Amino acid sequence: MSLQDILARVRAAEVAAGREVGSVELIAVSKLQPSARVEAVLEAGHRLFGENYVQESLGKWPGWRERFAGVKVHMIGPLQTNKAKQAVETFDAIHSVDRPSLAEKLARMAEQRGVSPEVFVQVNTGAEPQKAGVLPEQTDEFVSACRMMGLPVAGLMCIPPDGEDSAPHFAMLRDMAQRNGLSGLSMGMSSDFEAAIAHGATHIRVGSAIFGDRAVKA
Repeated sequence: MSLQDILARVRAAEVAAGREVGSVELIAVSKLQPSARVEAVLEAGHRLFGENYVQESLGKWPGWRERFAGVKVHMIGPLQTNKAKQAVETFDAIHSVDRPSLAEKLARMAEQRGVSPEVFVQVNTGAEPQKAGVLPEQTDEFVSACRMMGLPVAGLMCIPPDGEDSAPHFAMLRDMAQRNGLSGLSMGMSSDFEAAIAHGATHIRVGSAIFGDRAVKA
C-alpha cells in the first residue's frame, strides 16, 4: 500500500467521523527502514516521521533535514533516561513520557536549552505489566506533575493490547485527555487507525503499510 493510499483512507475516516479534513496528522514510522524507502516518501512530499531509537535517528535525520525543508521527527518508542538530552536536541515531539524520572530529566534539559519538544504522556490503558506507560488511575496526577515541571504536554498516547478491540482503549484515552484539557491524542496504527480517528486521534502512527516490512534490529 502506498503513502497516497493511506492518506486517502485517513481523509475518508475523517469524513466518516464528521471531522475536518486534514485534522489528523499521519506519522510515517520510518524506524529500521532502508534509506531508499524513506527518501521515496520524502520525495513524495511527506514531512512527518516517527522513530523508536535515538541513535538511529541521529545517524540519518540531520542529513535529510538539510535536504528536505519542513521535516519533523517524533520519538514514538521507549526512551531511556540517559538518552533524554539527545532526544530533546533531536526530536520535535516525544510521545513516550511515562515516568517521573524521565519527565524530570526532560524538563532539566529543556530548561537548559530554553526550548522543549512537545510531549505526550504514554498511558498503559490495558495495565499490561510488560508494557511501558502510566496506569490510567495515575494519569491525571502525572500530567499535572509534568505541567508543574514546565513540560509542554500536548496530549496522551497509547498502544492497546494485542488481540483486543482497540476502540475501548481509544475511548478511554480520549476521555482522560478531555478531563485534563489536552487536545492531542496519539493513537492508532496500521491495523486500527480508522477506529482511532473515529475516537478523536490527532496523530496516527503507520509504518509497514507505507514502507513495507522493516528490517530486524540486531
